Amino acid sequence: MTDIRVFKTKSELSQAAARLVVAAAQGAVAVNDCFLIALSGGGTPVDMFRLLSLSPHKERMPWEKTHIFWGDERLVPPDDSGSNYGQAADILLRHVPIPAANIHRVLGETDAVTAVADYTAQLKQLAQPGHAWPRFDLVIMGMGSDGHTASLFPGPISADETQNPVMAVTADYDGRPAHRVTLTPMVFNDAHHILFMLTGENKANAVRAVTRGPLQPGRWPAQRICPHNGQITWLMDKAAASRLG
Repeated sequence: MTDIRVFKTKSELSQAAARLVVAAAQGAVAVNDCFLIALSGGGTPVDMFRLLSLSPHKERMPWEKTHIFWGDERLVPPDDSGSNYGQAADILLRHVPIPAANIHRVLGETDAVTAVADYTAQLKQLAQPGHAWPRFDLVIMGMGSDGHTASLFPGPISADETQNPVMAVTADYDGRPAHRVTLTPMVFNDAHHILFMLTGENKANAVRAVTRGPLQPGRWPAQRICPHNGQITWLMDKAAASRLG
């Protein structure tokens, strides 16, 4: 099931996202006594992180039963300005009573092989017996103007992406060094709920192509995100949605 919601402002979008996270957390804990969420980096979720660190959302979140992962991460130290973990830690995690053991970050300060192996092991620790990763209750995702999401970029889909839950992305992309670790669609598409958060007119063409255009997952990586037995919610501002018609 796909749900597209358009907001006048980024503030309204962030407030809706924060409410959705809290509701998902409370619902998951009521059923399974645990809430598994994967966060994204980038600028769009920052205001949502801040809202979750403040009343009333801070008190409504079941932090002691929440386990946090990241959809992708740069291979940089956790205190580097490019670290997705570091961003969330500064804005959110240091201000809420979540146990340190419930924070599952990519070891960005290590090499790609070590980081992938460690993150794969962390996933397996919370998986059901016989499975290599847990089923996430909620995954927060963004999308670039080129349609990339997490660290899944335009181009041929590698065997690594279709066979492993975690992979390294080390080839340069669009003139930028990649050097990242990402969850793959194997994990994302197993989630109960995917939440895309998008702002800005520069995303409008990609939004139209991904949600309304033909299936071209090599050209538009966000099309690779299609939960097997879950839902996708798109939260976007008017600018990002401006070409939907």
